Amino acid sequence: MNSNSVNNKGAPSCEFQENLDILRQIDFFSALPLEVAKIFAYLCTREIFKPGDYLIQQDEDDGQAFYVISGKARLLHKEDNQELIIRDYETGSFFGRLALMGNMPRLFSMQAITDVTCLTITREKFLKAINQFPDQMPRIIKAIVESVQAWEKRFLAHHTESCEACKHKIGVSLV
Repeated sequence: MNSNSVNNKGAPSCEFQENLDILRQIDFFSALPLEVAKIFAYLCTREIFKPGDYLIQQDEDDGQAFYVISGKARLLHKEDNQELIIRDYETGSFFGRLALMGNMPRLFSMQAITDVTCLTITREKFLKAINQFPDQMPRIIKAIVESVQAWEKRFLAHHTESCEACKHKIGVSLV
């Protein structure tokens, strides 16, 4: 990963408050009690990526989740020596939540196409914090389930009529 990390050690309290405000807007963290969200806000770091830098790389297990504070990044998938552009992620996007839960090699790469500033949290920090509050895990699992179901509903609404092949590739929520 080609990035500059900005660690929260010695960071002004306003950055902590900004991190907390961001987490309170993300479905994955929003249902958590304030005291738990504060711990996650403290554990998050900010990373800056330049155009061309990779936030994540296909087949690697970096164990991180990202919230795009500013900028634009492109989701890519390499298959048979061809790199396919999947879509772009912009300010307000949150991705990588499943990587916090356990080992998960990435199926995609994410590359900065502008300067990108992200709020990140690692699996190691996430698991240490959640081990202090194991009673919060059902809320996090519920947020993941709701996210998968919402994605599949959007997919059904936009793709199944125009794409016969798509009909045979849905059912993620049955997992």
